[in-house]
Formats: sequence, C-alpha cells, structure tokens
Amino acid sequence: MEIHVSFNIKKNILSLGAESAGNFSVFTKDKIYFSQEFGDLLIEKNFQRFQNSILEYLIQNKIKPEIILTDLHPLYKNTFLGEKLSKKFKAKIIKIQHHLAHIFSAIGEKILIKNKAKKLNKNLDIIGIASDGTGYGLDGKIWGGEVFRIKIKNSKANIERIGHLENQILIGGEMAIKEPARMILAILSKIKEKKEIYLFLKKHYSKNQFEALFNQLKQKFNCFESSSTGRVLDAVSVLLGFSKNQRAYKHEPIENLEKNSTQPYKITPKIKIQNSKIILLTTPLFQYLIENFEKNKNRLAATSQLYIAKGFYQIVIKYFQKNKIKKSTFNENYFFAGGVANNKIISAYLESKGFYVNKIIPRGDGSISFGQCLYYMLTNPRN
Repeated sequence: MEIHVSFNIKKNILSLGAESAGNFSVFTKDKIYFSQEFGDLLIEKNFQRFQNSILEYLIQNKIKPEIILTDLHPLYKNTFLGEKLSKKFKAKIIKIQHHLAHIFSAIGEKILIKNKAKKLNKNLDIIGIASDGTGYGLDGKIWGGEVFRIKIKNSKANIERIGHLENQILIGGEMAIKEPARMILAILSKIKEKKEIYLFLKKHYSKNQFEALFNQLKQKFNCFESSSTGRVLDAVSVLLGFSKNQRAYKHEPIENLEKNSTQPYKITPKIKIQNSKIILLTTPLFQYLIENFEKNKNRLAATSQLYIAKGFYQIVIKYFQKNKIKKSTFNENYFFAGGVANNKIISAYLESKGFYVNKIIPRGDGSISFGQCLYYMLTNPRN
C-alpha cells in the first residue's frame, strides 16, 4: 500500500514494526510505503523473507534510510535487525513504545486515509486506548491495557499514561501466555485461599503441579507484572471452560470467548486512583465470575468483555472529572487500537462512545510499522 502525504520531512525513514506480525514501512519523498505482513518473525523463514524484502525494496527504489525506527523491546529480532541496518546505512535508530505505535497507526489512518488529508496537523490533543496481549512498557513492565493523553504542539509531544488495567502476575513469564490458567491462579490468590483456588484449577494441573506453581508465585520467582488485556481475557476464557489451558494459535482463547458470548449481565467496572494513574481493577471481575459461576457461561463471557470496554471508558471519564476537562475538548480525537480492537464486543462499545478504530490498516501488530512512522513524523521537527 502506498499513501501520499505532503510533509516537510526530507529524511528517508524505515520502520520495522513488531516481531509477532512482521511488516515494514518506508517514508520517502512524501510517500509512505506500507508492506505486506510476513507473519511471526520468530519463525526463521518468515524473518528471512522479511529481511530480504526490506533490502530488495530499498535497493530497487534507491533509498538509503537515514532514520530507522524499531520497537522498544530490546530482544525483538527486528530490533536487532534495526541495529544492524543502522550500522550498515549509518542511520540514526529510534525505539518507539509498542502501544504508542498502535495508537498512532489509528491516528494516521483517520487523517491520511479516511479524511483523505495529505497534510498532517502539527497540533493534536487526543485520547488513545491501546489494548493487546503484551508490549514492552516505558517502565520496563509488560503493558497491554493502556490509556494515554497525547498532546502535540509544533512537533513537540507531551505523552501522559493516564491509566491502565490492574497489574496481574504472569507466573513463568512466557509460560503464562501459553498456559492462561497460571493467570487464573495469580488473580484468585488475591481473593481466595489455596484450597479454593485448586478447585478451579484441578482439571488443568495435578496437585503437585499446582503446589509448584503456587510456591513459585509466593516466592515471586520468574514472575512478572502485566497490565495486559489479552492475558486477562485468555484467563476468563479458560476459567469459563471455552478454551483449554493452551493456545493453538495466538488469539484462540479470546476468539472462543467472543463467539460464545450472548446477552451480558449488568456489572459496574471498579476503578481506583493509584500513583496518579487511574486503574481498572480486573480482580473484582474474577471475584464476580466465581461468585456467579453457576450462572449462564455465555452471558458471563459477554459480561467479562463488556467489563473491560466500559472500564476503559470509565478511565477516560474519571480523567476528565479529575482534571475538570470537557469531553468536547478533544473534538472527536478518540482512538482505540491494538489486537483487542478486533474484538467486536469491546470495539463496538468504544466506537459507540466516539472512538475511532482502524478500518484499513490492521488493528493488531501488523499496524506497528505504520504507527512508528507516523509517531516519528508527528513528534519530530521537520527537516
């Protein structure tokens, strides 16, 4: 895809996107080229195709990148590739936070594609929600349920993380992504005794396995905090019995949760203010689910997703109230992005509240390279 834009940037820009859904974008001579998706770059053949396609495009179009943009995550394969290419081309490398790139992909789509504007506005004041599996946060923790206020004036950005989902523990890090029941254990440990927790997990773990994981959690060994929406919804899907304690593919548990949803029950999201951030508490959601476990599971599935959607919106409303801001201040500059934006229940609710969701550029990690490019173009001095 090629997108034409009149913008006073003379440098050639190459952005390398995210690892899980590799693609790249190139800006040169008032044109953004947005590549095809190459799939998970941890698969070596995908990574080789990705790398070769970048070099072929640059050579064929006689482009020497002067700015190379990568994800903030220090261990992504395309982050290492960016460092390698920056040396090859003597280019400056800039690392951009994953969730900000998601939001800027939606900003770019609305301005450049939906509104068909060739010029980018130098001044913006927006509210952006980014919701996905996991992304490396600015504080070194694992993010995935984030609300930002982004103010840009004359290419200078003031970015405030105004709220996020409650941090929950990933027992074993990556293993908690592969086995969502580990997240259930961590969350229920905040509200239930060990014997009660095991009743919900005995079909997934033997007694010895459960004891080992419980002890690992108590000792905080190889445990990581995460505000991820995806991990919470995966855990709900397993808890309610719509998914096994594994992921056959990336979005399987959340997709199972969505397709088994019917009419939600009424539930009010619980939020709190902590360290100046507005937090959507997800532990009360699990308290509600286990207290109502005998109710209709399809309705509980819908309730859980709507809890997240309404909770995100309540973070925004609480921020307005706290700072005495009128909703009209943002002139419809509300954006919802990230892989969870593919969830129809959550995205439909936020769209009903005025949030723009990508229609052309992918909502998941396939949008990251485009978002990285737009982030740089909007937040750096024209040159």
